[in-house]
Amino acid sequence: MIHLVNVSVQYGSQILFADANFQILPNSRVGLVGPNGAGKSTIFRLIVGEETPDSGDINMSKQTVVGYFSQNVGDMSGRSALEEVMAVLEDVMQLGKDITAMEAAMSEPMDDDAMTKLLERYGDAMDKFENKGGYDLESRAQTILTGLGIGPSDYHRPVESFSGGWKMRIALARILVLNPDVLLLDEPTNHLDVESIVWLEEWLKNEYKGALAMTSHDREFMNRSVKTIVEVGNKKITSYGGNYDFYIKEREIRRNNLLASYRRQQDMLAKDEAFIARFKARVSHAAQVQSRIKKLEKIERIEIPPEQRVVKFSFPEPPRSGDEVITIKELGKIWPAHDGERGGETSVFQNVSGMIRRGEKVAVVGVNGAGKSTFLKILAKKTEPTQGSITMGANVNVGYFSQHSMDILNSSETIFETVQDVMRDASVGTIRKICAAFLFSGEDADKKISVLSGGEKSRVALATLLARPLNLLILDEPTNHLDIRSREVLLEALVEFKGTVVIVSHDRHFLRALASRVFEIDKHEMQIFEGNYEYYLEKTHHLDPLAPRYAT
Repeated sequence: MIHLVNVSVQYGSQILFADANFQILPNSRVGLVGPNGAGKSTIFRLIVGEETPDSGDINMSKQTVVGYFSQNVGDMSGRSALEEVMAVLEDVMQLGKDITAMEAAMSEPMDDDAMTKLLERYGDAMDKFENKGGYDLESRAQTILTGLGIGPSDYHRPVESFSGGWKMRIALARILVLNPDVLLLDEPTNHLDVESIVWLEEWLKNEYKGALAMTSHDREFMNRSVKTIVEVGNKKITSYGGNYDFYIKEREIRRNNLLASYRRQQDMLAKDEAFIARFKARVSHAAQVQSRIKKLEKIERIEIPPEQRVVKFSFPEPPRSGDEVITIKELGKIWPAHDGERGGETSVFQNVSGMIRRGEKVAVVGVNGAGKSTFLKILAKKTEPTQGSITMGANVNVGYFSQHSMDILNSSETIFETVQDVMRDASVGTIRKICAAFLFSGEDADKKISVLSGGEKSRVALATLLARPLNLLILDEPTNHLDIRSREVLLEALVEFKGTVVIVSHDRHFLRALASRVFEIDKHEMQIFEGNYEYYLEKTHHLDPLAPRYAT
């Protein structure tokens, strides 16, 4: 279907690909993985023609329809959300308008020849309209918008009134409605909550019949959505026949086999080179020496690709808090209406009571807009409750992370200086180790905050949090903007953290590995599940939309 043959791409001195090959076959499901900057998004841009390779060929039938979702949504204005999604099929929309115009023309008097020609055009237009899905276009667009969290009350809102994250959902809905032969999704889950991610998984599995190639920082979404992993890195594109979990195991096996082959080759080379060095001056061995030299010249040397180094660092044990860390009694929050809004106040949740004990890892879950972030802000004393109370236990030292945490970093400081600010008594070596533990090793730790990406800033903010003597961490979407490797680093740090954690995240793999209890906010109320995230899913049948809620 799509074949990249011997493709080479180079930006300045950086070589992304050298004679690399990649293909997307009909009905295939491919996940692209690799470190940031390796060239995953470049592959997508090559396919859609936004970039051209320095050498090599991209073979694709002209009839192949490709839908490409990227993080750059472009300008959206002048339409409602529903109109914006439907506009992706402009030819179908135009056919609908033409059909309406022809129907109006038929009611006007005309001679028989003109009517015959009009009826022929009308019949052709109707056939095309039906074949292209025109009759159910609006209902499909509505279904997809609803699945991505934009309900009927928002269908007709102007796209300009949506925030950037919600515009990303509208842009994703446009590509899904297109229903292309090949679907290219570059980080589609970045701005989705768990419910929307689960819906997208089901849509890709049950509704979409074409080929899929995607990148995602969500490990579980990747596992459920793809059947082949393609690793992009070290100037190569390498395929693995399985999902992400299979890829991790198979990559280790392949690397061990490669290392074994490399050692055998090095032993053989060393023996031949020693023979040449020993006998090169002897005329009696000249033929044998020349034979060995020619042999070495022909051998293809095995290269071991560099492996990203993971630094292990144990954070100091936090000061011990009391056993009862947070006591919550009849908590409620009402947000006042903004200027110009109708409908008065908005109740977020009410009558919430419970307790968080020392050492627990609590996941706060709920649909988008349920009030999860508001709940965490109240716990962190960043906003006051409307009713009820929050009581902190003895010796509780609170650390709070939200997306705003990245904005308050000092852009003129380096990463090293930022971490040093919260560890005044630590040695340079200790600070360097903490930086390295969050993937800033060597010269990377001397980068200015001002030049960092969103994911890098998140890692810096989290490093400063975990480096402080805190025993309660309140984390609002700490996995946003982090790639899979960075998420694993954070997850390992939080699993080993001896204090208490309250977290909101849409990464299910993260929550499965971390959470020991689950607080769900649903319909302005909170239900507490005395078990891990898997227990919560079993009790709520959360991944089965047809199952009853809170089944026993």
